Amino acid sequence: MKVLVVGGGGREHALGWKLAQSTLVDELFFAPGNAGTELIGENIPINAEDVEGIIKFAKNVDLVVVGPENPLAIGMINELPPGKGFGPTREATNIESDKAFAKEVMKKVNVPTARFKIFTNYGLAKSYLETINYPQVIKASGLAAGKGSFVVKTKEQALEVLHDLMVNRTLGDAGSKVVIEEYLEGEEVSLLVFVDGKDLAPLIPSQDHKQIYDGDKGPNTGGMGAYAPVPFLDKDEIENILERIFNPTIWQLKREGVIYRGVLYAGLMLTDEGPKVLEFNARFGDPETQAILPLLGSDLIELILATIDGELANVRLKWQPGTAVCVVLASKGYPGKYEKGKEIVGLDDVKNVIVFHAGTRREDDRIVTAGGRVLNTKDTV
Repeated sequence: MKVLVVGGGGREHALGWKLAQSTLVDELFFAPGNAGTELIGENIPINAEDVEGIIKFAKNVDLVVVGPENPLAIGMINELPPGKGFGPTREATNIESDKAFAKEVMKKVNVPTARFKIFTNYGLAKSYLETINYPQVIKASGLAAGKGSFVVKTKEQALEVLHDLMVNRTLGDAGSKVVIEEYLEGEEVSLLVFVDGKDLAPLIPSQDHKQIYDGDKGPNTGGMGAYAPVPFLDKDEIENILERIFNPTIWQLKREGVIYRGVLYAGLMLTDEGPKVLEFNARFGDPETQAILPLLGSDLIELILATIDGELANVRLKWQPGTAVCVVLASKGYPGKYEKGKEIVGLDDVKNVIVFHAGTRREDDRIVTAGGRVLNTKDTV
């Protein structure tokens, strides 16, 4: 098969790295890729959100695997020929791209999640913040590259965040609608599940860390690292999460005319009352994927094809023993303003550790920074 991976981050490098191990894959392409993906395939100078460009190039390949959320949210899968694209449709991606929509879906089928209110009016949201206890969580309802969730510990902090989102539009249209929800305490876990429209195949659970500094300090980022599996979630608890959270969500979407095929990611908080959903994502997590895939003993392309063909009921996943840890190296200033074009040295000296590239590019014979999250180093124990 000829396979195109859409995207250019650490997740896409990890996906390509795993796909390249399959005997079913002859050629790999990345759009646009990075300085790492060019070592395992061919980078194509097409932006990940250029639907027309991707569709045109897709005529040359057998399968398109879409990594990032934005191409999914604008309907790239809808535009590809049936069975050629891996990922949910635009309508199914609403489970991530519209957090208010996701909350309403969960409410209809009693999926455990934080109590919440949804606001599109700044004045009403501001008045609500004057009446509640803290801490709370304020979320931009739209896509914000993992940076749209704010834990607010005081009323003053909450009013400042709300003003930034709804008045200053610091996150653009993503903050025109906000979800204000109760703050949940416990251990946070990510569970990624392949969904073929009816059946599920869960991956091992992982835990990521979003705040920029050590000790859970600083602003949220797209994710600064992850490890898998987590030691405090066993098979029975995973089955319980599938039955109480994933299955009802999939079936409610189906009742509303939306068939979900692809990877569904649940960010969960393991509270004293049981697991509760923090958010859903409609794709592979980043950086969770970089920690999970090195432990996957099954052929990733076979798993993807089974999902597309509705054959997940016949799949039994195999896993390597051990633990994988991914640490993200980021540009100074991230997740705020950061410089690009800084030379990266020492990559050839790395031993016994896998390096997945994210925000990198080749500049003549040098590799330089080209994004906020630059490299993902992955080690197994």
